[in-house]
Parts: sequence; C-alpha cells; structure tokens
Amino acid sequence: MPVREADCLVVSRRGSKVRTVHAVRPSDQAVLGSWIGEQAAAFAENCGFKARPGQLVMVPDTNGVPTALFGVPEKDVVDPFVFGALAQDLPAGDWRVEAPDDIARHDVILGFCLGAYQYGLKSASAKKPTTRLVVTAQERASVASEMARSIWLARDLINTPANLLGPSDLARAAKTVLKEFGAHVDVIKGAALDKAYPLLAHVGNGSDRGPRVVVAQWQGSTADKKAPLISLVGKGVCFDSGGYDLKPSSGMLRMKKDMGGAATVLALARLIMTQDLPVRLEVRLGCVENSVSGHAMRPLDVVRSRSGLTVEIGNTDAEGRLVLCDLLHEAGEQKPDLLLDVATLTGAARAALGPDLPALLCNDEAVSKAFLEAGQQEADPMWRLPLWQGYREWLGSSVADLSNISSRPMAGAITAGLFLERFVNPDQRWVHIDSYAWNDSSRPGRPKGGDSPGVRAIFKAITKLFCEEQNADATKVS
Repeated sequence: MPVREADCLVVSRRGSKVRTVHAVRPSDQAVLGSWIGEQAAAFAENCGFKARPGQLVMVPDTNGVPTALFGVPEKDVVDPFVFGALAQDLPAGDWRVEAPDDIARHDVILGFCLGAYQYGLKSASAKKPTTRLVVTAQERASVASEMARSIWLARDLINTPANLLGPSDLARAAKTVLKEFGAHVDVIKGAALDKAYPLLAHVGNGSDRGPRVVVAQWQGSTADKKAPLISLVGKGVCFDSGGYDLKPSSGMLRMKKDMGGAATVLALARLIMTQDLPVRLEVRLGCVENSVSGHAMRPLDVVRSRSGLTVEIGNTDAEGRLVLCDLLHEAGEQKPDLLLDVATLTGAARAALGPDLPALLCNDEAVSKAFLEAGQQEADPMWRLPLWQGYREWLGSSVADLSNISSRPMAGAITAGLFLERFVNPDQRWVHIDSYAWNDSSRPGRPKGGDSPGVRAIFKAITKLFCEEQNADATKVS
C-alpha cells in the first residue's frame, strides 16, 4: 500500500487564484475592520459571526472577492484538529490561511490535512473539485506534512477491509514503507515463526492466512552504535473473531481495526525516519488473524512462550497479549533505551477512558511524565493507568506459570498490562499504550473510521527524551 501524497496542499504559483481565510479569535473582533475593511466586518457581524471555534463565514473583501472568516479558540495550545473543518467546509479552490502570529503554521497544515482525509472503495465517479491549502515548498516537505501522511497511512491500513488486508498483506505494506527509508526488513513466517514466536503462532493456527512477523532495523544518518535504541512493537490482528470464545456479531463489526496498534507503530516509525532522528530504531509487528477452525487454539491450552514461561489460554479472545509477549521478549534482548508497544488491547480501557484517550501504562516515572506532557503540548492526550502489583496474582494458573486472563472481572486494562510486564526485563524502560484506533463519528480532523491517536505525542516524547538530550551533549562538546 503506497503512502498517499498530501494532495490537499498546493504550492502557489504566480497568477494562480488564491483566496484568504482569516483565523479570528473572539478577542480579535474589535480590530477585524482593520483586517478586512469596516464594511466587510459589519457584514460578518450581521451574519452572526462571533468567532466561535470552527465557525465559518464568507464575506466579500474591499475588492468584492470572497474571503473567509474562521473562528479559533482563545488558547495557548490550539488543537490542530480545529483547522480540519476548513478542508470540509470551505468552497473548492486554493486558500491561504492568515492566522495570529502565536498560532503555529505546523498546526494549521497538520489540522487541514487531517481534515481532508477520505477513504473509500466506491466505483469510480467524476472527480469532485478539491479544497486545497496554499503552502510554501518548504512547508510541503515539513514535519507537519509528513506527520499527516504518516497518519493517513495508519488510517488507510485500519480502514482497509479484512478480506483485502490479511497478515501477509499487512507485512508486505510495512516492508514497503520501511524499506523506502533504507531499513533492513525481515518478514518471518512458517516454521521459523513457529519456533521464534510460539504464542503468536498459536493465535494464528486457526486461520488459513498464516501469521507473519515483521522485524526491521534502521539508523539515523547521524546516529552511531551508541545512539539511543528505540524499539517499537505493534499488535497487528487483521481480524479478530474472538476464536472459540466467539464475539457476538455486533462485537465483530469493527474488528478489522484490531491491527490498529501495528498501523500506529508503522506511522510512528515512518515519521521518525522522515525526520532522520539521531536514533537507532527497531520495529516488530505481529501480523495475524484470530479465527475459528479445527486448528484454532482452544480454551485451557497451555503454550510455552519464547521466554520459557508457560501460559494457559483462559480466553481465546484475549489474543492480543499473546501476540505481543514473544515480540516484547525478543525486543528486550537488545536492551533498548526505550521499549514501546501499541495495541488495541482491551475493552476495559475504553470503559475507563472512552474512545479518545489511549491508556498509558509505564514502569518509569520520568518516561511517563515525558509522554503525558507531550500529549498535553500536542493536544494528543493519553491517560496513565497504574501497573498495580497487587493485581498480579489474579493472573495465576493452577497448571501454568500464568493465565492470559484475570480471575477477577475488573481492572482489565491493568491486568493486561501486568501480563505483558511478565515478558519485560525489570530494569527495562517500557511503555504500553492501549488504544481504540477508531472514531465512531466524524469530527473536524477526525473522520469516522480508523485513526492513530498518540502518534504526535509519542513522537514529541521520543524527540524530547532522546534527541534534545543528544543535541545538548553535542553543544557542550563543541
């Protein structure tokens, strides 16, 4: 699957017809006349323009040319999604946004691109006129543009129907993206996968579409062997029926999105590579399907994991943690400076936090603080849940080292994190993110369907934790 160009952006050419959008805060209304002329300002007032966030009004400027006024909030941190409404609500054509100096162009470009995203497989029809944002050549190649393209990639993968995106398809798409930036990529399958990742293989036994594991290594152009090693792990369950512990039909309707963790990790990896961060990067994606057949895993099966721990299958619908644990153990063998996994893991996280807030579980206070602060700064929030050790005994089994489900019907997101923690070295800095990866309804910048919340926050946190520190050290040396 190719990464789509952000065709909602255009570099203006001399003589091209470009109209203007003025981003207006409520406090700017008193001086609006000096921006667009008193007559146009009066026209806007009579149209009921109050500069409410997202409010859009078309007015003629002093030359009679249609101009747009767009309300933005009175906030120090402006949610870039606010600008997503422009891509949907402005008339077709090329538009230049003029905003107060303290509103970053990054947010305008990112929000507009995310709002312009569309996915569909309908038969070809007449191409509709498009609404495009005018940018400079430098802005078209900026981090905002690449961030949008990476998030579009994740959305495309999550939205693709499961019959078109099985484990081999997901692995192939990941390999294409990663190799574009010079990463070394291995796709593991068959007997080699069975031996290296026994629990993941057990999950995939029920499907005719065999599992795949993608393992990739990449190094920034300025990174040496001592550069920080960032290891990313993603859950890529391309469809989750629940297995023998079958989901109700209503519970399967969104299960093509159960590879949202892998899509998010791939988007994040692509963003790291486009920005050539001075780090070493490893990526592991577990691509698998959880199906029902005569070969499928059964309740109360016991499987020996890569780490040597035996796991009893208490519920076949708790397969995501089985996909992740062998990958986490292998990633830990390289002793990364940060180990991060992303997964659509538990309904319990959604019951606790709803669809917008990914749950963050972390064994390091400084890392957790950096991630949460980055989420606030990027308007891409996460919420921390504790790795409460008092619940660890709930994962006990009478016949194996541990069960893949808790013995108590509560704290499911926490006990899932505690299960994964058993496969992570105690001294390893580790972050687990439990994401919904879906928008149930459309909002500005967030169309209904697949999404990858957390990408922006994680990227900022990694940059702050590992890249700013390196730059500071380099400055001291020089």
